[in-house]
Amino acid sequence: MVDIKLVLSDPLSGKAKQIEIKEKDAARFMGLRIGDVVEPALLRDYVELPPSVKVKITGGSGIEGAPMHPSIMGAGKVYALLSAPPGHHPKRRGERRRRLVRGNAVGDQVAQINAVLVYPANWDGTPIIPLGDKEAQRLAQKEEALAES
Repeated sequence: MVDIKLVLSDPLSGKAKQIEIKEKDAARFMGLRIGDVVEPALLRDYVELPPSVKVKITGGSGIEGAPMHPSIMGAGKVYALLSAPPGHHPKRRGERRRRLVRGNAVGDQVAQINAVLVYPANWDGTPIIPLGDKEAQRLAQKEEALAES
């Protein structure tokens, strides 16, 4: 078992944060699939999350770089005929290629898990992953420009 990188995206701020999960805690993610919603208690040692916010697994990749594909069951690798992402971005309409992809389950060969924060419907707080200084300045400049025009 190896350490897993969790890339946690925040839809409110548009920012992402990479978290290194140690191997003893990475075992909690084994067997989860793309689309599963995880309780924030799994990440309490790495990031502060309110109990009302959930984490949804959206994808990942293996140690060899093969992306996880939602339509492939299990945790193994297969060569699949793909015509759309993830795993293949066609250059022409109708193009298909056989690509190496990983199944939709998190296994011991997964190196990175992509996830997104799922806020409750009545959330009115600030984003959990805040904007950086540059982004905040750009937004303030855009608001000033809109107010002047």
